[in-house]
Amino acid sequence: MTTPEPPRGDGPRELPGLGAFFGLGLTIAVTVGIFVLLGLWADATLKTSPLFLVVGIVLGCASAVATTVVLAKRYL
Repeated sequence: MTTPEPPRGDGPRELPGLGAFFGLGLTIAVTVGIFVLLGLWADATLKTSPLFLVVGIVLGCASAVATTVVLAKRYL
């Protein structure tokens, strides 16, 4: 006689290890950094300082939040 397996998806999933948290932080830093660098480059090219830097910061933060939500959904 076998015992039935508990249903999957009802309980919380295991939390990720240190590597996953490091990867998440690195993803946030790289995402924001790329948009900031693009904003700085656009400001230097078009001489519109600090317009595109601010736009880059806002877009970088929004993109980082979206990426974090997608990655966090794996563990919720």
